[in-house]
Amino acid sequence: MADIELTKVETWAPHPSAAPVTKKAKGGSVVIEANGTRTCVGGWQFAFKGIRGGQGYRIRTRVRHEGIEHPVDCLQALACWGEWEPEKTSPRKHWNYLLPVKPGARQMDLEAVARAPKGAKVLTVRYVFRWATGGVTRWDAPQIEPVDIPERKPVKACIINATRQTRDRIKILRFSRGLDLPEEIAEKVDLWGSLARAACRKRPDLVVTPEIVISGEGRVDGAVEVPGPATAPFQEIARDHGTHIVLGLKERDGDAVHNSAVLIAADGEVQGAYRKVHLATGEDISGAVPGDGFPVFETPIGRIGCLICMDTTVCESARMLALNGADFICFPIMGDLRADRFSIGQPIFNESRWKAIMRTRAIDNQVCMVIARNDVQGSCIIDRKGDFLAWNEGDQEFTFATVPMEDGYRVWGGGDFREVTFMLRRPHLYGIYADESCLGPLA
Repeated sequence: MADIELTKVETWAPHPSAAPVTKKAKGGSVVIEANGTRTCVGGWQFAFKGIRGGQGYRIRTRVRHEGIEHPVDCLQALACWGEWEPEKTSPRKHWNYLLPVKPGARQMDLEAVARAPKGAKVLTVRYVFRWATGGVTRWDAPQIEPVDIPERKPVKACIINATRQTRDRIKILRFSRGLDLPEEIAEKVDLWGSLARAACRKRPDLVVTPEIVISGEGRVDGAVEVPGPATAPFQEIARDHGTHIVLGLKERDGDAVHNSAVLIAADGEVQGAYRKVHLATGEDISGAVPGDGFPVFETPIGRIGCLICMDTTVCESARMLALNGADFICFPIMGDLRADRFSIGQPIFNESRWKAIMRTRAIDNQVCMVIARNDVQGSCIIDRKGDFLAWNEGDQEFTFATVPMEDGYRVWGGGDFREVTFMLRRPHLYGIYADESCLGPLA
């Protein structure tokens, strides 16, 4: 921190009546204490010069607290890449949260690893005490050090679909030869393997299929082992092209059958499987077994989670993947009943509702959605700010988009979309969320 110099330490508050009790302590630490009112909010801030735009920095502090029931809720630290007037609440510049690390009963560490924006020369670190009528806190002075932050490469994603014209456009190869698969499964392995191989000519990082493209007939019959003969051709394709593949299939696991999305890694190994948690009406009493979790898989291109069809009707599904750290939600889906018709009869695809639902899942959870629809139309790739990067009108085998991982998406006030979304959460108020006895408006 030799070239970074502390230039100012001052108190801040939005209004004198809201100001907490503040004082300096030994070793550069500061104290913030409740003022006894419910409007109490404020604290200290530290200004540093010597910041270089484009450089990565680790910013750390530790706060020790007494009498604070919900410290993550009441205590914050923010890093503003510029001057921040003590009476102003919104930085209106690039800024980042210092994230709580291992919050405990008496102390909490906070840390940010962030890149200073172009042209930045000053950093202001603000400590916040709020929403408590009692309690006292003691904060260490901010520790700032330059760090290298590797650039995250863009990810090229591809959805593959089978259209009415596919067999005229794509040469169907015999991937199933010698695998001793039932004929109906072998035909699907040949079709979807040929599509995957054709897509890989354009060197995608990620390929996603629709729901249950590999299976036999019936809800329980025709399930395949994972890994096994039916996945072997896709594993070879992934390995040959250095591509990750999410494959929708009916999975046999001992005496259980699952509707699954299997992630095949770029080295050809099966990295894991997501098993559909929310089975559709009829599917839930067919003998199929639901999954029991929302795994997210760490890969060189980002953290990948999956949902399948009916899962999107339960909004908790996408949020669980986001809470587990997903960058991408890969989503094999036959159709969303809310984006259909609200009367008995054959499905009628409603494009506007479909787009609204899928955009909402992306932006609410700050993930990229890669949505592979069995009926082709509506297959799409959506970035975390809810914009469509690619859309299939229903006549294309391949839907490609390049997803920027260093996207820089920030709200008008300067904060990163993803940080704002998840730092706004107040989990101690969400007890009913997982209460099995609660039926909401059905009660």
